[in-house]
Amino acid sequence: MVKISEFQIKDVVNVSEGKRLGTIGDIDINLTTGKIEAIIVSGSGKMLGLFNKEQEIIIPWRNIVKIGADVILVRHQTKYEEIEE
Repeated sequence: MVKISEFQIKDVVNVSEGKRLGTIGDIDINLTTGKIEAIIVSGSGKMLGLFNKEQEIIIPWRNIVKIGADVILVRHQTKYEEIEE
C-alpha cells in the first residue's frame, strides 16, 4: 500500500522526452469505484504562487508506465508533439 504523501514527493517524468513535468498536486478518484482515474501534476513554473498561474497537467492512470522509488514515469503528449504528428 502507498500513501498519498509518498506519491507527492516523487518527480513525474515524461518517458517520451525524458523531461520532468513536476510533482503530483492532486489525484482524481472515481467515488463509485474507489479507483484512481488520473494524477494531476503541478508544474514547476510557479514561484510561491505569487507571480504566475501554475499550469496543471492531467495524466490518466493508464498512462503511468512505472512508479519507482523516486520517480513516476508517464506517457504524456505535449502540445508540440501533437502539432508535429
